[in-house]
Amino acid sequence: MLLIFIIVGIVPLSFFIKVFLNTYEEKAINNRILELENRGKVLSNLLIPTGYLTKGQIPEVDSEIAKIAELYQGRILVVNNNLTIIKDTYSLEDGRYLLSPEVIQSFRGVNSRIKDRENQNLKLTYPIIETNSENNSKEIKGVIVMHFSSKDIYSIRSSLEQRAMIFSLTLAVLIIVCAIYFSGKLTKPLTSVVNSIDQFSEGYLEEGFTIKGYNEIEKISDSFNHMITKMKKLESSRQEFVSNVSHELKTPITSIKVLADSLLMQEDTPVELYREFLTDITEEIERENKIITDLLSLVKLDKKAGDMNIVSININELLEQILKRLGPIAKNKNIELIYESFRPVIAEVDEVKISLAISNLIENAIKYNNDDGWVRVSLNADHKYFFIKVADSGIGIPEEEQDSIFERFYRVDKARSRESGGTGLGLAITRNVIQMHRGAIRVYSKEGEGTTFNVRIPLNYIS
Repeated sequence: MLLIFIIVGIVPLSFFIKVFLNTYEEKAINNRILELENRGKVLSNLLIPTGYLTKGQIPEVDSEIAKIAELYQGRILVVNNNLTIIKDTYSLEDGRYLLSPEVIQSFRGVNSRIKDRENQNLKLTYPIIETNSENNSKEIKGVIVMHFSSKDIYSIRSSLEQRAMIFSLTLAVLIIVCAIYFSGKLTKPLTSVVNSIDQFSEGYLEEGFTIKGYNEIEKISDSFNHMITKMKKLESSRQEFVSNVSHELKTPITSIKVLADSLLMQEDTPVELYREFLTDITEEIERENKIITDLLSLVKLDKKAGDMNIVSININELLEQILKRLGPIAKNKNIELIYESFRPVIAEVDEVKISLAISNLIENAIKYNNDDGWVRVSLNADHKYFFIKVADSGIGIPEEEQDSIFERFYRVDKARSRESGGTGLGLAITRNVIQMHRGAIRVYSKEGEGTTFNVRIPLNYIS
């Protein structure tokens, strides 16, 4: 950020100064050339009528030429059409011939402008033109050659450059100081965020933090606090999960040990009592087996969706098979199973996993229902999704418990869950399966009035 401040502040300033000085130099040189050409035009108009190119040594003309040369601190040569130097303000070349390329080109009607930046001088040639009033024709009678110094222009440029350098250095120092101040002010909240994250990663930050600053920084603070809350909740869920797993796995083993010890402590135990205890032991083993099976299913579902075996199946037929399989359980409680299909539905799903998820929903609707109640399963679809609704007339779920029912080992009514053989993993498995299919599940329930689960799954699997 400090570097950006410096670049944005100093680089444009340096560029502006460079452009300004170059523009001044170019403009000053061009103005000087324009002035000299105007002086050349005045001299040209003076030389023709006076016959200076043939006579020479006309005091008035010599005086004017000398005055212009002195004004611009330079040298003027007047050359006639024989290439003879008629006048040299330095009095060095009078009467000699001048055969320079610039003079030759000037006699051909091409003026030359030579800017010698290294030696800081200008050289110009200006034709002396005679106009014939009868036929309005023009003839070049001679050439005025002007050598002038441009040191004054470059001296002013150098002076401006020094002042600009002092100004730019002063401004650069000011920009750097401001950049350090503002970059520190801007990054201070970010530094606090980094320090807080480091403290949190090391386990020292138990509570959230609040950082006052710009709106974006405060948003980062809020998001981080939200993340801390979720992580704490996740850690709490993990600890509870481990505790529940330990408890659920230990309970059947404890029961088996108690039953086995009871048999061992008794001598001459009747066969009927053996049979009763062994039956109880078998049930506890089955319960342990079911918990382990559900845990393994959950572990498999936690893997990536690459394990999905996607096929196109008839959802109507799948629901009919599930209801047929669960029919005996419903019959034991005299619960009516109602199936409604609004249209044929073909979808791309993992048949095994989706069967497990829907079976869990319907089985729960039967288990936590009242005797002589009903379970209604309906299937519908649109152009993008298919929808399964499982509604029951059961005991319902308290409102404060509804956000937790998809957590592992969570039970609303723990006593009734164990009594019905539940492990507390069914809804967790169901939600995982639906999410793996890029779907969604919602629950609507009122205690004592029943529960409705709505499932939405895409017809075409999204990988």
